[in-house]
Amino acid sequence: MPSVKQVQITFDCADPERVARFWCEVLGYVAPQPPEGFATWDAYNLTLPPGERGAWFAASDPTGAGPRFYFQRVPEGKTAKNRVHVDVRAGTGLVGAERLAVLEAECERLVALGAVHQKTLYADEQNESCINMQDIEGNEFCLD
Repeated sequence: MPSVKQVQITFDCADPERVARFWCEVLGYVAPQPPEGFATWDAYNLTLPPGERGAWFAASDPTGAGPRFYFQRVPEGKTAKNRVHVDVRAGTGLVGAERLAVLEAECERLVALGAVHQKTLYADEQNESCINMQDIEGNEFCLD
């Protein structure tokens, strides 16, 4: 049986490039270069039929370690809670007040980019703190 070597995480959204560029800022990812022969994505999109312009965009880890994020335009808006979400591992290895301070600082940075802070879950006897958030189109993710 073959084993999976890579995964891609796909987001349905209204504005793929806008959401992709948000996630580039969150994760330190990079946007793809425009197709060969085009100086910009805008120049490329102008060659497409109107309904296909800006239909997708991507964000990739420049080191190649993390999964590629792919964003595709869909006509319907988000209507329910995500069944899958991204955990942004900002506090890995940290505990207690030190972890919470790092998570809160990252939350502030992401809110400035357009994210929404939903709820802070504080540490208890079983779990460390984490912060529930939404990206610029309402997709849930956690800072942990």
